[in-house]
Amino acid sequence: MKDTPDRLPKPTEAELELLRVLWDKGSASVRELHEVVSQQRPLGYTSVLKTLQIMTEKGLVERTEAGKAHIYRAAASQEETQNQLLRDLSERLFSGSAAQLAMHALTMQPASEEELEEIRKLIRKKREKQ
Repeated sequence: MKDTPDRLPKPTEAELELLRVLWDKGSASVRELHEVVSQQRPLGYTSVLKTLQIMTEKGLVERTEAGKAHIYRAAASQEETQNQLLRDLSERLFSGSAAQLAMHALTMQPASEEELEEIRKLIRKKREKQ
């Protein structure tokens, strides 16, 4: 992945759907992306192509040519994208408080014992840094 700016473009739901596939596969052609996404919901090949063209213009994906096919890959990692989207959400809804965001998320969905242990580890790590 190339160096990403502090502010990545915000992907739409359809763009996130394609990014999830690219993060999983690393890179893919339009046909490969269409095959994966159309297993989850009906979507035309040209819709996938047009979305990828828009994503290329926005800087969300990078395109290379391999013969007649265009190969796409995410311009930013999944973690970078998630971090920015969560930062934006935290700013908009919780006045920038990551703790408020986390507490709210935990009240919405039950967490498994493994997830709770990971949260405890993160809290211990944060306390050690203070």
